[in-house]
Amino acid sequence: MLVAVAAISAGCSGDRSGSNESAAAAQTPTESPPAPAGIPADEPVARVAAAVSPSVVQVNVEVSQQTPLGTQQGEGLGSGVIYREDGHVITNAHVVDGASDVEVAFADGSTEPAEVVGSDPNSEIAVLKVDRNNLPAAAFASDKPPIVGQMAVAIGSPAGFEATVTLGIVSAVGRDFPPELTRGDNNASQALSDLIQTDAAISPGNSGGALVDRDGNIIGINVAYIPPADTGAVNLGFAIPADTAISIADQLIETGEVTTPYLGVITADVNPDVAKQLDLSVDSGALVREVEPGSGADEAGVRVEDVITALEGAEVASYGDLFGALRDYRPGDTVGLTVVRGGEERTLDVTLGERPENT
Repeated sequence: MLVAVAAISAGCSGDRSGSNESAAAAQTPTESPPAPAGIPADEPVARVAAAVSPSVVQVNVEVSQQTPLGTQQGEGLGSGVIYREDGHVITNAHVVDGASDVEVAFADGSTEPAEVVGSDPNSEIAVLKVDRNNLPAAAFASDKPPIVGQMAVAIGSPAGFEATVTLGIVSAVGRDFPPELTRGDNNASQALSDLIQTDAAISPGNSGGALVDRDGNIIGINVAYIPPADTGAVNLGFAIPADTAISIADQLIETGEVTTPYLGVITADVNPDVAKQLDLSVDSGALVREVEPGSGADEAGVRVEDVITALEGAEVASYGDLFGALRDYRPGDTVGLTVVRGGEERTLDVTLGERPENT
């Protein structure tokens, strides 16, 4: 499991040892969830749960692993969200990593075998396909980011308890994990960046499930939580923003793979202490530590010790912000990269490449 490292526990549970509806239609936010019979208007969480729970599934997986004792079978589970009525389901990449068999369990109690259409560990998004039509596709709120403090409802299958509903708020946006929490794993750091933080309870089995606003729109795909035993803090859950999820899902459905834009730099976070130590004129951003020769950044004139502060006008306060901003673009796009060099701000036009494998 990708994020079952150090202090991070992914919301995936289990023993791993042994009609083609348009994406645009699926993404159209609703104004408010329908009013289910018998649920008062002053019970917004109950209304959200009734409206969205049919679109949330449980994902059951079997994993075959080679060990010194031979082939061992293991089982695991996670959650998923119905993306299109033709049978496409979004979940987390780590939920289906290494799976030999995948089954989707629906809210009505029925199950269907599923195939993995594609999986992208760099974003922690995977897409499944079941042979069923007219499914209740969820609505995704991808047009604007959530607001800190707004209501957030998590729906998934923690420990196999299907359609479990928990309530909280959006605690923060644009969160990313520091390297020490991912044991320096660069892939994990990139996947766990630009996240929505919530205090709605997320537990093993919630991975791939829904984080929903009060209007019944998916604002995020739940991906991880940090156990209280590791930090002393409680209710630290995280979700992949809806716009990232649907961008990756559309690519996986169309081609089975994701082309990731590549800037060609290795960066580190700038904070006030780093700024003072290096005598920088800004106290936030992504400090360029290395520039890949021949990359778009190199050709555009990016230099070591430049501080990246924006990409196409989107603020970059950390390396996680930079990863998140790049997800909105494709290889071959030219973007304006704002850097601070020697106390002066300048904008460089960078043509993005394609991220090499194992980078």
